Amino acid sequence: MKQTDTAFQFIGCSELREILGEEAEDERRLVELLETVPLDSIYYHTHSYFLRHSYVERVYPNDFAQWVAMEVRDHVLGERLAVVDPFELNGLEALRTELIAIIDDHLSSTPIVPRVMFGKPFHFNQSRHLEVPTGLEVRTLREFRNAVSEVEVSAIYFHVFEARHRLKRKESDFSAWIDQSLGMPDLAEKFRAINPYLGSLERLRSAMLTLCDEFLVREPER
Repeated sequence: MKQTDTAFQFIGCSELREILGEEAEDERRLVELLETVPLDSIYYHTHSYFLRHSYVERVYPNDFAQWVAMEVRDHVLGERLAVVDPFELNGLEALRTELIAIIDDHLSSTPIVPRVMFGKPFHFNQSRHLEVPTGLEVRTLREFRNAVSEVEVSAIYFHVFEARHRLKRKESDFSAWIDQSLGMPDLAEKFRAINPYLGSLERLRSAMLTLCDEFLVREPER
């Protein structure tokens, strides 16, 4: 079995939330605050959403879509916000711009600004993540596959979401290690092709395990 000299160390994370004290009771105020809140708040309500809902897949995969659909009861805008894919956008500022454009376009065709009647206002938050070592270290693809199957889900979040968007790496830690340390560019490319925003973190875990198993069947010495 091929073994690399560069071990992969799994790191989990713990989220510390900070309340910003800004809230919206209608969609106009929501878009106004979207223009001014820190980018970390955009991150919290979109990317970190997956960490807070790591096991359950939601119809509305970000806090903005969830609030608009469930609290304001504006399902048309909720659906439009739900299909925003951060994976296809170049950074958090581009994501902010896209969210604002969608809401502005929706409001331009709505005679009355939709607002909360019986639901809760939208509260803007931001957060930071503390790294938590897991003690898991691997040097082969099989060891990696087994570790992925058992590691705490926050480690999957850290190495995929935090690595790219907070730590500014070009790709996930998983695909980078598979490519550079294991020397398996084909598998690394398949990892890069997984869209982490389509489903829960548990679905992401399953997709990675499936890819590892496919390659281990073809190249069991890995």
